[in-house]
Amino acid sequence: MSLAVPGAPRATDGYTNNVFAGKLEQQTQVATVLADKGFIPPELVANEVEWFYQNLGIDDMYFQVETVDTIAQHVLALYGAKIMAFVKNEKELEINLERETEDGAIYIHTSRPGVTAQSGPQYEKRIDASFLDASSTAKSFRLESFRAQGAMSSAIATQLRCYFIRKCNFVKTELAPGEETDMQLISDTDFLQKATANTMEIYLSVIKQVLVRTGPVIEMFDVPGSREKRLVIGYRQKTTQSFFAALSDLYHFYELYSTRKYVEQFSNGVTIICLYLNQVPGSAAPPIENSIFQVIKEASLIYCLPTTPLQSYFQTGQLSVQEVIYGYVGWIFAQHFLNRLGNEYVALQSVLDPNNANQSEVLTKIKKRLRTDTFTRDYILDIIKLYPELIKLCYLNFAMAHYVSPSRSDLPPSLSFQRLQSIPTLTEAELLDKIKKTVSNNHELMIFESYLTFNKHVLKTNFYQPTKVALSFRMNPAFLPAVEYPQPLFGMFLVISSEFRGFHLRFRDIARGGIRIVRSRNREAYSINLRSLFDENYGLANTQQRKNKDIPEGGSKGTILLDYTQQDKARVSFEKYVDAMLDLLIPGESPGIKERIVDLYGRPEILFFGPDEGTADYMDWASQYARKRGAPFWKAFTTGKSQSLGGIPHDTFGMTTRSVHQYVVGIYRKLGIKEETVTKIQTGGPDGDLGSNEIKISKDKTIAIVDGSGVLYDPEGIDREEIFRLASTRRMVNNFDVAKLGKKGFRILVDETNVVLPDGTVVDSGLKFRNEFHLHPLSSADLFVPCGGRPESVDLTNVSTLYTPDGTPRFKYIVEGANLFFTQEARLKLEKSGVVVFKDASANKGGVTSSSLEVLAALAFTDDEFHEHMQVHGGRVPAFYADYVRAVQAVIERNAELEFECLWREGLRTGRARSLLSDELSLGIVRLNEELQGTTLWDNVPLRRLILQEALPALLVEKLGLDTLLKRIPESYIRAIFGSYLASRFIYKYGTEPSQFAFFEFL
Repeated sequence: MSLAVPGAPRATDGYTNNVFAGKLEQQTQVATVLADKGFIPPELVANEVEWFYQNLGIDDMYFQVETVDTIAQHVLALYGAKIMAFVKNEKELEINLERETEDGAIYIHTSRPGVTAQSGPQYEKRIDASFLDASSTAKSFRLESFRAQGAMSSAIATQLRCYFIRKCNFVKTELAPGEETDMQLISDTDFLQKATANTMEIYLSVIKQVLVRTGPVIEMFDVPGSREKRLVIGYRQKTTQSFFAALSDLYHFYELYSTRKYVEQFSNGVTIICLYLNQVPGSAAPPIENSIFQVIKEASLIYCLPTTPLQSYFQTGQLSVQEVIYGYVGWIFAQHFLNRLGNEYVALQSVLDPNNANQSEVLTKIKKRLRTDTFTRDYILDIIKLYPELIKLCYLNFAMAHYVSPSRSDLPPSLSFQRLQSIPTLTEAELLDKIKKTVSNNHELMIFESYLTFNKHVLKTNFYQPTKVALSFRMNPAFLPAVEYPQPLFGMFLVISSEFRGFHLRFRDIARGGIRIVRSRNREAYSINLRSLFDENYGLANTQQRKNKDIPEGGSKGTILLDYTQQDKARVSFEKYVDAMLDLLIPGESPGIKERIVDLYGRPEILFFGPDEGTADYMDWASQYARKRGAPFWKAFTTGKSQSLGGIPHDTFGMTTRSVHQYVVGIYRKLGIKEETVTKIQTGGPDGDLGSNEIKISKDKTIAIVDGSGVLYDPEGIDREEIFRLASTRRMVNNFDVAKLGKKGFRILVDETNVVLPDGTVVDSGLKFRNEFHLHPLSSADLFVPCGGRPESVDLTNVSTLYTPDGTPRFKYIVEGANLFFTQEARLKLEKSGVVVFKDASANKGGVTSSSLEVLAALAFTDDEFHEHMQVHGGRVPAFYADYVRAVQAVIERNAELEFECLWREGLRTGRARSLLSDELSLGIVRLNEELQGTTLWDNVPLRRLILQEALPALLVEKLGLDTLLKRIPESYIRAIFGSYLASRFIYKYGTEPSQFAFFEFL
């Protein structure tokens, strides 16, 4: 955001006036039409038309674009409305004239300056929804809006507001490199005719800033010779919704009104809103010279969340925009974390046997039911709406901790800070007492107590950052109840925007995990995903923690749940998520753009993001954007990047599959099975990373593949050459040549209905058939390898479908490639029936190992060395890079083999389920790792160097030397390498129950 110096002389009358040369002639034609209609007395026609044309102050653009007949209808409507107002003795007149086409619209309505209408046609919301939010480089709409200066009549003081929306006609839509900032090419032809040279200059400056940022660019200019302010706001198309209408709510709150408003679109994907603002006559609010800065400050906040269910409290002046958005954030927090299980649940848990799969599953179902049914989203919101005064007090408690006080700012105290000073500050105990005395029952108390819990555990936030694209909060996760989340988290982030809500959870300071986009097919699916979002994130991060046993990083995971109306905004949401997180990781040093925030955590943090469902294509952008933001850790910030940025793509080199397949071939090796004779079913198709590489690396007889497009099935074995073709080109099974299926084979796609299978069975819904095929009787084979699918696809309620009528399991071996595909209770039941099961935390760890070694290289090399040895340019693969990739593959296969051998051996020795042994092995390594980092072994320098010489990749040691590596890589990371290597090698060799002398023998 850049601001012009108040009072500085600048030519800011940004558009030429609209002048319609044929106005007088048209006026005569309109009068003739009205006289012919006969509805207005003949002696009044001339006066009414004259008043309409000359006294109302309607912009000439209206007369230029409308037909004579339409204008005559509008004059007639206005006359009729005046008659009705006279009959009812009303002092105000309501007029709503509109015309909509595919290419634009015209709206004219009565409007009181500085007031947001709570009812009526809500034209600005309609304009947002129908035109501005939908604008893209393919089809855009520009807007001109004018407030008429004249009154409706001598007795009625109502003014008219006109909106003119027209489809853009860009000079050039397909832009060549370097043309994105050529105003003569990217602009609409009408804009080029109307914009002054000064406007072109201002807009170009804003556009250049928008193209290198993710958030809004806001500039303010004085209009010479007046107190009027010109506000110019630029942002990328489709990065916010309902923003135009929300801006009106914002400046109305400060008793400002607009005389003119413009929205311009450009073919480079940039939108610019230009507002001319004045103070409402007779206003008792702070002068516009002060309030305009508050509008600028809060425009960034409503860009993140233009509308919320609490919007009416802002529109009516009961709550400020900060208070409303804070109240909305607290509502979201309460939805996820309101503790609603109660003492009865804890008592029930204490008497049930945790090792009994049936009892554990029932307890899980009770927990889900209690958390879903006790406090619904709507119920929580209804209670919050009852007490706006409590939102105000809770917000004050939050602001006192995180608002950057004027003493730390070069600007004078803002209006929002002055508001804070005007409200008595309550201590936490006094605030809780106030809440107890205000609410009427225990449920209401619990909801507002959750606001206090939120306030108490926010360590830092970008809420008060001058520019932001989403709200982010670094939380202390200590408030999470141990009964629900027994493994304590180290760190937690909450990110909220109008397109999504998301979390990032990690179990150690140095942690790694992917960022996942969660989509919903409909509103019901969204509600389900919403209820399970945090628990799923926690479970995925916990699985990652166990999966990361071989590497220095602990487990983490990020989730981004797209709102059910924003399913096409995955890229925008990811970019906002990353930018908001970086706000909390990088100290702000740009006044007015990114400033320092209140940091109650007080220590630097580095997060490592990896690819997951829906984000694999975004890793390059995130790394480069972190570099642009000045993050010193940019090279290591994301993994799975393209090779040109030094990444080691998991899918290109089959990193995840190399670990999963080691368990498959391990089973074959132990049982003396020839792979070519094995029948296999896999979920996750040839278009995905794990699914495609599993097809390419295996030699079995695959009889069924389930992916996003449908189900492919052939009991004689799917044509391997054809599925190899699909896997090589990353295409779904809907591209399979069905001519290559056997007589009993079929392909059912998700959009098909009433399909007859070869055996005569009718499939009513292809979507339902796809979703449940792994539970279908046809889903039966020697081996099942889930390579994709939703968490908990198989639990204790449906695991019985994986058995034949005589009780025989339909699979002999299961290697769980997809995270959390089975619940633990389902795994244990299958293992009890004799199925060989290897769970996700053991099998699916190749990707994290590859990512860890990718980060290690990024931390070890300088920027120049990294460019030379790790970045592929113009198809030239550096020799070091090629060798390093092969070394990474070897490490993955070796780690998988070591763990497989340990689990197989321990399973035979103890007779216990390998799903339990896997957890014990993982937890044992994690626990021993943490203990080793704090022992005197670390202080034994010769031993430390000996272990690190073996633990660090030989290629890096050879290239840089051990001393250089120890100097460049953070000590906390080196300690983690030391501990994880020692711990994993010891446990793999001696198992989960080593003797007390085993470690000495190991050393």
